[in-house]
Amino acid sequence: MDAIGTGKLAVITGGASGIGLAAAQRFAAQGMKICLIDWADDVAQVAASLGGEGFKIDVSGRSAVDSLAADIQARHGPASVLMNNAGVGRGGDILAGADAWARVLGVNLFGVLHGVQAFLPGMIAGGGPGLVINTGSKQGITQPPGDTAYNVSKSGVKALTEGLAHTLRTQTGERISAHLLIPGFTYTGLTRSQGEKPPAAWTSEQVIDFMMDSLANGDFYILCPDNDVTRAMDEKRIAWMAGDIIENRPALSRWHPDWEERFAAFMATD
Repeated sequence: MDAIGTGKLAVITGGASGIGLAAAQRFAAQGMKICLIDWADDVAQVAASLGGEGFKIDVSGRSAVDSLAADIQARHGPASVLMNNAGVGRGGDILAGADAWARVLGVNLFGVLHGVQAFLPGMIAGGGPGLVINTGSKQGITQPPGDTAYNVSKSGVKALTEGLAHTLRTQTGERISAHLLIPGFTYTGLTRSQGEKPPAAWTSEQVIDFMMDSLANGDFYILCPDNDVTRAMDEKRIAWMAGDIIENRPALSRWHPDWEERFAAFMATD
């Protein structure tokens, strides 16, 4: 991973806590310069603790991201690692209010697009190696009912990052590579309000351990397990979801009462 090293720049959105902070700590430990972008009031203090800089902006605002990217690149040069990790949840189901939908899509999906479009041209022009890591979610693949807004946002991140990988492959020969981080159940700021860490959850540090190993292997899909769900279980759930289309089953058949027993039997097979 030539993009990670002493003196190189890592830019991380959603970096003041959770997975983003764990990534920042890891990159800082490897001698990288750190720029954290977050909506949290303490982002500057968190970044300073790592010897870096913190910026409080809302990544859903295109002009704010563009202006900040220009400032960072003018002072530090192009990023070597860009991690678009900022995220919010609780947008609601399909009939939830327009404001909730706009907030979730604005941060989770357009925030990623803004980060890529603001920082990537400088990375390409800089001529050095680079990594773009976008944080998705298993919910963007398996679509559990309940928070459709979140699912849609993370489905978009998956599609965006897949397209980005192809663009980078054709334009840079993978000198700069894209990667989709797909955490499992992780104890972060989005889940901490539920109380102490559940036994089934991974810590943010475990996710970053897994991410770094996957980056070293050159993986695009960084599909993380947790303390309750194995890789094999994830693969079967994803395969069942694809089977809804192939077999023309009802939408989200995994949660359909007529298909409940068949899904259970499918998961029980080797």
